[in-house]
Amino acid sequence: MFSAFEWMLAMRYLRARRQEGFVSIIAWFSLLGIALGVSTLIIVMAVMNGFRAELMSRILGLNGHVSVYNQSRVMTDFDVQADIVRGIPGVISVTPMIEGQVMATVGSASRGAVVRAIRPSDILKRPIIADNIEYGSLDAFGPDDSVIIGSELAKRLGLFVGEKVTLISPKGHATAFGTVPRMRAFKVAAIFKVGMFEYDSGFIFMPLHAAQVYFSKPDAVTNLEVFVDDPDKTKPISHEIRKAMGINSRVHDWQQANSSFFNAIQVERNVMFLILTLIIVVASFNIISSLIMLVNDKSGDIAILRTMGATRGMIMRVFFLAGASIGVIGTFSGTMLGLWVASNIETIRQAIQSVTGTELFAAEIYFLTQLPAKIDPVEVVSVVSMGLGLSLFATIYPAWRAARTDPAEALRYE
Repeated sequence: MFSAFEWMLAMRYLRARRQEGFVSIIAWFSLLGIALGVSTLIIVMAVMNGFRAELMSRILGLNGHVSVYNQSRVMTDFDVQADIVRGIPGVISVTPMIEGQVMATVGSASRGAVVRAIRPSDILKRPIIADNIEYGSLDAFGPDDSVIIGSELAKRLGLFVGEKVTLISPKGHATAFGTVPRMRAFKVAAIFKVGMFEYDSGFIFMPLHAAQVYFSKPDAVTNLEVFVDDPDKTKPISHEIRKAMGINSRVHDWQQANSSFFNAIQVERNVMFLILTLIIVVASFNIISSLIMLVNDKSGDIAILRTMGATRGMIMRVFFLAGASIGVIGTFSGTMLGLWVASNIETIRQAIQSVTGTELFAAEIYFLTQLPAKIDPVEVVSVVSMGLGLSLFATIYPAWRAARTDPAEALRYE
């Protein structure tokens, strides 16, 4: 398609001489702009994908895919109802649970927390908890005075395994002098760290029997947590659960509970993609300007080539190759840089933090303790295709203009 002479001439024009250095500098800046645009787009998309994937894995690992509540706010025959839900196709497990809010205090330190009470046998089936015990052991979780707390909560309260934390429930005992908050001390059996700040700083796990006594819900639970085989297909399963449980039940799936959160992430992702695409567009305009200047600078050479028998198609291909080389080299060098940075994003973050002494990814703001990145091959291909397409499209007009150069007019002004 392209002859060796055309390749040689195109590469020669890109290696400008001293008097043509300004044109060469613009070409190099065009290449750098495309490389930075492509690499930045790949890195940002990978981080956004990783952020969404990590949040989903932690939210869906710690919380059930579907939650079943009773209109009376308590379930007394929860084991029977759990067996009914387990019989629905697609349901993997059902966990009876008590949820309640408390104030955790140790000395003068106090923090609000959410108590989630389940049976000790059920917590062993939660890999996100069982595989992320930082201190202590789940073997000590079972007695009525034992709890498991998050690492950030333990840090803020100054707690260690074996020490006691006092939990204060706002729903206390009614007395002649008013409502007295319910208080009880529990021993820390283990400390977990799932890597999501919201959970590590605000969750306490308690044995189910102990919570029934503490929250005054004898032989009852507040809800059933249901895990299904495919989290993306909770709608039909929720419908079947609602039919099986009757009109006195309320069923919520994880998509309903977190819809606004994940929608906000998706909107932000789309906006970032659009904004960063403009970097590549601007770099493409730089290709147009540098090639037009190159065409003007080489008008005499074009006229001589035309008089020696070069066709308009040959001239067009020469300048198309010159511009396309900038786009192709910039796109693929940017792709390599973007993939490398995305693959080592956490290591790079740690290195920058150690050098600057600043925190670049605060867990309190971004929910996660590590900067995640997930490279999507389909997205990488689309970014590469867009970079190549824009850069190749930018070469069409300058190449066409070079081919339309009139030899007589060009030689007249030489």
